[in-house]
Amino acid sequence: MSEKMIVNRIKRLQELEREQEATAKKIEALKAEIKKDMESKGLEEMKAGSFLVRFTRVITARFDSKAFKAEHEGLYSQYMKQTESRRFSIA
Repeated sequence: MSEKMIVNRIKRLQELEREQEATAKKIEALKAEIKKDMESKGLEEMKAGSFLVRFTRVITARFDSKAFKAEHEGLYSQYMKQTESRRFSIA
């Protein structure tokens, strides 16, 4: 692949990423409007046409690795494992 072809692909990629970002912002704005409406009505679930919309509370339990490391550094490092990956970036 020639350098010109790569440059063209990078430009197209950047264009698509900008479009994706703009679309993601629009999606989040629409979700926020729906959530705000549901909160104002005190609803966690509502029927809208053929759609069932849920905005429910979820409680999860997560392991606090930062606190564990602070209190048990030796044990923490004993169970750490290194992984390898490749990162793609354009600057």
